[in-house]
Amino acid sequence: MTLLVLVVDDEADVEVLFRQQFRRDLRARRFEMDFAASAAQALRRVADTGERTLILIFSDINMPGMNGLDMLPEMRARRPDVPVIMITAYGDAETRRTALDRGAEGLLTKPIDFDQLRQVVETRLGPAT
Repeated sequence: MTLLVLVVDDEADVEVLFRQQFRRDLRARRFEMDFAASAAQALRRVADTGERTLILIFSDINMPGMNGLDMLPEMRARRPDVPVIMITAYGDAETRRTALDRGAEGLLTKPIDFDQLRQVVETRLGPAT
């Protein structure tokens, strides 16, 4: 069983950053990472993960087109079994409340604390492996 983490962000350097931070895990094939540059692309990706088991979604909030907050209810409807963690530069109380009300399991602020993010991934890997 191949485990999958999906990262949704319109910034091109995010993929490089995530792959660098998780390079040992990816090389060891503990899980795979997939990347979507928009909410619409992410919604298509979760519909067809192939033989991989989607265990976690990280999503930016501020994206062109459908933003991450608008994507949340649709994502939760399609994949209620997969936790969504929002990542944003705006960690104010209203944004946090809106994200949680729309189905996010948590909210991390930028700049990303990769130790904290790794803990989230490890928590999901534990029961999934």
